Amino acid sequence: MIKNTSNSEHYIWGENCDGWHLLKSDSLSIIQEKMPPDTEESLHFHTKAQQFFYILKGTATFEVDNEIYSVEEGSGFHIQANEIHRIFNRTTEDLEFVVISEPKSHGDRTNL
Repeated sequence: MIKNTSNSEHYIWGENCDGWHLLKSDSLSIIQEKMPPDTEESLHFHTKAQQFFYILKGTATFEVDNEIYSVEEGSGFHIQANEIHRIFNRTTEDLEFVVISEPKSHGDRTNL
């Protein structure tokens, strides 16, 4: 089945950020997300899920275990299970990305 933001389950998270479940199973989650300018996620970790973020548009800033990383459009970023992390959009443009979680990260999140 062809999946995109027009035919996938939509939800709002964080500071008015958008998410679309492109694939939602217990073993794998693929979500397209959009963060408006000057928004951020809360610091957290996943005990089981590893995640890969692929930046479609804009520049993402990640904090992982007290280190800061800048990831440009067309690049990806891997986060291992149990790494304390969050994503920021510190720019004046929307940030769009795909996040792949294996296994799914929903229900496996501890906020700090």
